[in-house]
This record gives sequence, C-alpha cells and structure tokens, in this order.
Amino acid sequence: MKAIRLHQPGGPDQLRYEEIPTPRPGPGEVLVQLKAAALNHRDVWIRMGMQMADRLPLIPGSDGAGLVAEVGPGTSQLKVGDAVVINPSLNWGDREDRPSPSFKILGGPDPGTYAEFIVVPAEIVFPKPSPLSFEEAAAVPLASLTAWRAVITRAQVRPGERVVVLGIGGGVATFALQIARVAGATVLVTSSSQAKLARARELGADIVINYTSEDWEKIVLERTGGGADVVIDSVGKETWGKALRALRPGGRLISFGATTGRTTEVDIRHVFWNQISILGTTMGSPREFSAMLALYEVGRMKPVVDSVFPLRDTAAAHRRMDEAQQFGKIVLVP
Repeated sequence: MKAIRLHQPGGPDQLRYEEIPTPRPGPGEVLVQLKAAALNHRDVWIRMGMQMADRLPLIPGSDGAGLVAEVGPGTSQLKVGDAVVINPSLNWGDREDRPSPSFKILGGPDPGTYAEFIVVPAEIVFPKPSPLSFEEAAAVPLASLTAWRAVITRAQVRPGERVVVLGIGGGVATFALQIARVAGATVLVTSSSQAKLARARELGADIVINYTSEDWEKIVLERTGGGADVVIDSVGKETWGKALRALRPGGRLISFGATTGRTTEVDIRHVFWNQISILGTTMGSPREFSAMLALYEVGRMKPVVDSVFPLRDTAAAHRRMDEAQQFGKIVLVP
C-alpha cells in the first residue's frame, strides 16, 4: 500500500510517499481502507520533532474514514464494506472525567491515517454519519471531539450563555463555534483575518472581532454587559490574561492548547475574587464521540472542509497548514 512516512523531523518535505506492506488485522481488530484522512496541528508538531521524535519512522495522522476491508478474529460488530469513521482516542478507559494512564492518540506512535489502509481496534471504529461524505467524515474526529468535550462536557454551556471562541479558523475553534450554537449560546469569535471572520458569521457567529485592529477584551466586556460566561482558548501565553479578564464573575476559562507558549503570568487575585473556574481539557471518551456523531447523523452539524489534497501531495497540505490560512479542515485522499 501507499503511505506517508516521517523518517526525521523537519519541514513538509520530510513527509515521504512510500510503498509499504499492507497490514493485516489481528484478534479484535479491523482493516480499514481509508477513503480520506485529515490534518491536525498535532501532525505538524510530530513532523517538527516536538513530539514522538524518538519513535520515528512513523505514519502520521489521527483522523480517518473509509470502508471496512477485513475483520479480525473475535470481531462481530463490524462487517466488510461498512462505512466507518475512526475515533483517534486509544485506551481512554472507563472513567469520563479523565483518560487512563495508557491513553494515547492514533498517529504516533501507532501507525496513523496518512495511508491507503490502517489496522485499528474494532472498539474505536464507529458508523460513518450517513449525511457526510468520506472527506467530511474524516474532518470530524480529533478536532470535533476536542471541541465537544470543551463546550459540552467541561464548560457545560447552557442556552443563552455568551461563549468566546479565540482564533476562529482552525479545526477545533470552528467546531467549537458550531457546537456552542447548537447548545443555544451566543457566540463571539476572534481572528486576525477579515475573511475568516466573514466565514464565521456564515457559520452562525453572533459577534466577530479582529484582534489586530480591535481590543477584543474590551469589546467582549461591552457586548456581553460585563463579561462572557465561557472563553474557549487554545492560544495560551498571548491570550490567558485577557481571557480571564473578559469573563464575568463565576465564568469559565476552557484551555486545550498553548500555541503561543506554555507559560504565562496572571493575577491570581482576579481568579479567586471573581470565582473564575479554569478547566483543562483534551480529546474525549468513546461515549462523547458517539454523542457527537449523533449530531452529524441528524444533520444538526456539518464539518467545514477547507481543501482536499491527494495523499501523494501531503507535503503541500502541510505547507498550507504552516501558513495558517485555512478555514476548517485540510483533508487528504488516497
């Protein structure tokens, strides 16, 4: 089969399109013929050597959808030809409040979805929502699951609340906007791109703020009458201080990333005097994955696909992500 393999860290050109043996499923596993895969920032961090540098070579990719091609012994819930989507959370465990110590994410160190075929445990394979194409279904798993847990499980967003989503345009932020709208919230979004803000309005954003020309903290406080109920943040260092100050007393800051830096300084007094809750989150459980997919099955949500690249052009797809110009998910097709 054809697959993309990373042999050493570096730029997009380190992603090699190669011929390797097609894997075979063992007990409790299935072989999925991938019809589409999707990029995540995690793939970029792995490519650059920020994660999994000691596990190379490997096949990146956490998101995928396709057809069941072969079923291993002891697997009865799936059959050859089933259209499926893969949950990239491996070994989540039995608890809902946190993953097990053996939790890991598909696509490093385990072989990922940048390939024509993949073998995965049958328990992480779910029916593809029927309204979605394979390209759309592949765009869903990691980013939408992360957004679902952030908005629904951790923030527990309720109808009428005001939710701020920082850095609209990326996969998780775009899904967070849609999920918050489904939950009945008023949604405010920020970006440095007028084009992305316009797209966000089309998806249902109530208030859009260009943080390069406007003081987004001030605008949030003004437009919400004293502060947002929830801020969804993946930016980290550059936004944490403003995010905390943009919340109403009793508000919740949901953190799932640190793209501008992992350390920052905050005035702790603002947190305790204002009864602010700081909630960390990442990925999600199988139960959450199933609940999230149900929204796509009934047509209440639809993933945003930015662009589609042939698998052999994965390096070009990564260059587009490096440029941060995408709105929604970048997808690969064999």
